[in-house]
Amino acid sequence: MTAPRSPLPSSGKLLIATRNEGKIREIRDLFTGLPFRLAFPADQFLERLPDERDLERGTSFAENAVAKARYFAKRGNVPTLAEDSGLEVDALEGAPGVFSARWAAMHGSPEGDAANNALLLERLAGVPDEQRTARYRCVVAYLETPLAKPQLVEATCEGRILTAPRGTDGFGYDPLFYSLDLASSFGEVPLAAKQRVSHRGRAIRALIEVLVRRPA
Repeated sequence: MTAPRSPLPSSGKLLIATRNEGKIREIRDLFTGLPFRLAFPADQFLERLPDERDLERGTSFAENAVAKARYFAKRGNVPTLAEDSGLEVDALEGAPGVFSARWAAMHGSPEGDAANNALLLERLAGVPDEQRTARYRCVVAYLETPLAKPQLVEATCEGRILTAPRGTDGFGYDPLFYSLDLASSFGEVPLAAKQRVSHRGRAIRALIEVLVRRPA
């Protein structure tokens, strides 16, 4: 049986615009067995420049995803996929939202997952379970060229915030995010289970469907 043709130009390369090791692992897994030749910034010898710090200054996940896609498509000169994602907690009026990765640092704490999780627990102290509803949201942007109109896909997954972390798998807020689909935290389940229901898994699979149906 003939393998499906790549929907990308003849090089077949798709640049994934992230340096986050947790996201790299998940995205590699989602593209396993598909006709795409993934590359990441380090593979393209794209060193981290100071202006990268300004790529996630938008007011929405879509704005940030498109900014990252355009930036890396221009630097890498190949089709590029970027995503922006985060946690929205209803009791916190949608925070941390687009600031999820640097939330604690914005409040004077060290940057990183541990500090972000500690701040989340602090802000939700005393909030009952039924009011700890939350969701992960992800927007994926694809650009065939730096000036092309972006293809956007958005997905969410619903859950609630636990009162203490469970499990050591995943990254970010995963040990505190109780998935309604899985009836466990994202920190307690293997990658394959998380990918089936996660915001990032759903969004990237939807974009893959769009790309593989494009005319070759």
